[in-house]
Amino acid sequence: MSAVNPPDESEAVVARLWQEFRSEPWPARLNGAELVGIELVTLDADLAGCVHSWLNNGGYLDPRRRRTLNRRIRELEQVLPQLTEADAPQRWHRLHQMAQRVSGDSPYPTN
Repeated sequence: MSAVNPPDESEAVVARLWQEFRSEPWPARLNGAELVGIELVTLDADLAGCVHSWLNNGGYLDPRRRRTLNRRIRELEQVLPQLTEADAPQRWHRLHQMAQRVSGDSPYPTN
């Protein structure tokens, strides 16, 4: 059985996670912050932009956004182990979960 979820199922899960993500305030202490040489504001904005575009385009990303998404997922995976509780790790893990689903390579369960 494949780890990739059917598109409609992933869209529903990503839409739910997106609403949760959007309801979380951005931690102001992360403005200008970097971890492992990666600027967190830009990482967040790029990944969120890709997720938003995917949702608005019925589960489709153009090739440029897909490249951005894949590059930023790899960067986020470098950042995740470095996060502290003050860095709002739940926000980053939710963003990672959405990005993985959007990329079509999700190890996450559907519920």
